[in-house]
Amino acid sequence: MSNPKVIFLDAVGTLFGVKGSVGEVYQTLAQQAGVSTSAQQLDQAFYRSFAAADAMAFPDVPAVEIPHREYLWWLAIARDTFQRADVFNHFADFESFFEGVYQHFATAAPWIIYGDTIDSLKRWHHMGIPLGIISNFDSRIYAVLDALELRQYFQTITISTEARAAKPNPLIFTTALQKHGCSAQEAWHVGDSRKDDLKGANAAGLRGIWLKRSKQTGVQAPTQFR
Repeated sequence: MSNPKVIFLDAVGTLFGVKGSVGEVYQTLAQQAGVSTSAQQLDQAFYRSFAAADAMAFPDVPAVEIPHREYLWWLAIARDTFQRADVFNHFADFESFFEGVYQHFATAAPWIIYGDTIDSLKRWHHMGIPLGIISNFDSRIYAVLDALELRQYFQTITISTEARAAKPNPLIFTTALQKHGCSAQEAWHVGDSRKDDLKGANAAGLRGIWLKRSKQTGVQAPTQFR
């Protein structure tokens, strides 16, 4: 197989992930705010809230308003999560609490880089293959990539709120391709979601590669990723 002209990668769940779990991070931050709750219960509540949320794309919102809309999108999920966990009313000021949570996830603190990530990025870099990110993450991804010292490996970053379409919508893939001036058939996309990354990329004409990670180690990559 000939090398692609560009390899795109998903971000969370592919390059890096949450240390422990979202529920554990939420639990720790809630305890610092004087609220006791269960990490397991928060995890279950978070994934239900996240799954029920609309795609984070905002196609009709002016660019200047997008960061605030991203914030409100996550605020709604966090509020619903803590309501489902039956501890929302335990906070004296939930929005002030959430401001801290939101900023926390813009730092390196809650994230861990997977063990195969750096070697793979360096290998592709040495092969001269341009790399890009296609992610449904919000604008904080730039700060996170800087904090994790990953941004240097990528020529382009394409996120759903800037492309005005979230994976698996083909528009986000074509937006990323335009930045590299290549056709879909000349590109690969690697990600941990069968729906968003594998099927989404394939539907847009790219070679989709599903990265099935182990929950315990974070490492279980397909041959093309190693």
